[in-house]
Amino acid sequence: MPISIFAKQVYELTKLIPKGKVSTYKEISRALGDSKASRAVGNSLNKNPYAPKVPCHRVIKSNGEVGGFAGGTKKKIIILNKEGVLINKGKVDLKKYLYEFKAKR
Repeated sequence: MPISIFAKQVYELTKLIPKGKVSTYKEISRALGDSKASRAVGNSLNKNPYAPKVPCHRVIKSNGEVGGFAGGTKKKIIILNKEGVLINKGKVDLKKYLYEFKAKR
C-alpha cells in the first residue's frame, strides 16, 4: 500500500525528535500546518513501516500521557525510560522533555 505525502511528512518530522525528548501528535500536526490533524498524525504513526528509524515511540499525547504504541504501552514506556525520558504516574513532564520543531512548515 502506498504511503501518503502526509504520512511521509509525519515520518520526516518524527525522525527529528532526538533521544531523550518527545513530541506530541498535536505539535507534529501544528508543524505541518494543520493543528487539527492530530488524529491523522497518530494514524500515520500507527502504520509506521520505518520503525525504529522513525521513532514513533517518542510521540505522545498533548496532556503528557504516553498514548498508544503498536508494541504496547508498557514497551513504549520501557523504551522512553532507556532513552532518558522519565514517566511519572503515567505522564511525561512536557516542560522538561518536549521537543519543539524550529521551523513550522
